[in-house]
Amino acid sequence: MASKDLSELAALARGRDTLPTRDAALAINRAPQTLRKWACLECGPIRPIRINGRLAWRISDIQTLLSGGAV
Repeated sequence: MASKDLSELAALARGRDTLPTRDAALAINRAPQTLRKWACLECGPIRPIRINGRLAWRISDIQTLLSGGAV
């Protein structure tokens, strides 16, 4: 993962441990609906957590995915 990608992810995170679907999709260059499908079908490379009924995607999982590692 390039340092530019890390800094962009850090800027999106703004000190949080998770990102909402829209921001997570932007970080991994996918459509938000793709992440929602991964969550619904439990078939994606990363899995969300639910916070008050909403999907939240862990920054650490996104970093691992972007660096080519298995989550």
